[in-house]
Amino acid sequence: MDSITHIAIGACIGEAVLGKKIGKKAMLIGAIAQSVPDIDFISALWMSPAGNLLAHRGITHSFLFAILCALLLGFACKKLYGSYPVSIKIWLLFFGGQIFIHIFLDAFNVYGIGWFEPFSHYRVSFNTIFVADPFFSLWPGIALIVLLALKKNNNKRSWWVKFGIGLSSLYLFYCVINKSKMDNQVKNAFTYQHIIYKRYFTTPTAMNNWLWYIVVENDSGYLIGYRSLFDEREQVDFSYFPRKDILLDTISDHIDLQQLIRFSNGYYTTEQWHDTLVFNDIRFGQMNGWMNPYAHFAFHYYLQHTGDNRLIVQRGRFGQWNLETVKFLFQRIKGRKIPVKDDEFRLMLK
Repeated sequence: MDSITHIAIGACIGEAVLGKKIGKKAMLIGAIAQSVPDIDFISALWMSPAGNLLAHRGITHSFLFAILCALLLGFACKKLYGSYPVSIKIWLLFFGGQIFIHIFLDAFNVYGIGWFEPFSHYRVSFNTIFVADPFFSLWPGIALIVLLALKKNNNKRSWWVKFGIGLSSLYLFYCVINKSKMDNQVKNAFTYQHIIYKRYFTTPTAMNNWLWYIVVENDSGYLIGYRSLFDEREQVDFSYFPRKDILLDTISDHIDLQQLIRFSNGYYTTEQWHDTLVFNDIRFGQMNGWMNPYAHFAFHYYLQHTGDNRLIVQRGRFGQWNLETVKFLFQRIKGRKIPVKDDEFRLMLK
């Protein structure tokens, strides 16, 4: 999830657990506790952009870090706030719970998270909710604002905590149901269209949980398509993107490239943009792909001009958005198939 959402959730949890014992200070401590795993942002100060991609949501988002950090912060707060009626057990459970909730929520995004670092580099990703979904973040955000305004002894504070945490939890559960429905629909489409594949994944498009991005891998590339939960027809329109591994032969031993391939979990394509070789991590979707099935990918890394690789993950996410783009997005969510020329769709069914 985005940092603001973590802060809002952390503050609400702080109020719920410690508010009656230490007052509004509980919200500040909760916001900090929930944000601790994102301390990995400092790795950008000395790491290459490719290395930083792996460092983010790596060791600081692991179970080992959660345990060690909970112990450190719990004992530190017990000593610092010893005058408050909070036992060491509560402090330890509070920090452990906050950090665990952070790394649990982050696992629902497509980025991937290193729960088992440093013992395993496997990255967990449930591909269930977009990293910044307003329908998830709105409720704890409202609750935080109200809690800041209410006096510390107001008896309505607990209601607003339940409002913020409860509605977000319900929405996350709703997203899990949507994910299950979408995977079932996509598998049915594979059968209907006789699509043979090695592996596939589905993940929501930007800012919603109704229009889903579908990536299907075969031996030489990927079928990429979009499906709304409100689509009535069984078929999915796919566009084919070759992987083009051959473009990487001359730089296959470069550490940046090896890190990128590992980070992408093998979901990548390579392109030549004029004099620049570009690595696309296709997990993060396309720039307005629901309008243009052959749009560039949001995540593109310049292999020969590494100094230009900033804000890589979301570099192209919203760069081409305008009022027309948003209208098309809503239309596609509602199940309307965007009209395109027949020759724009090059279906690859095997």
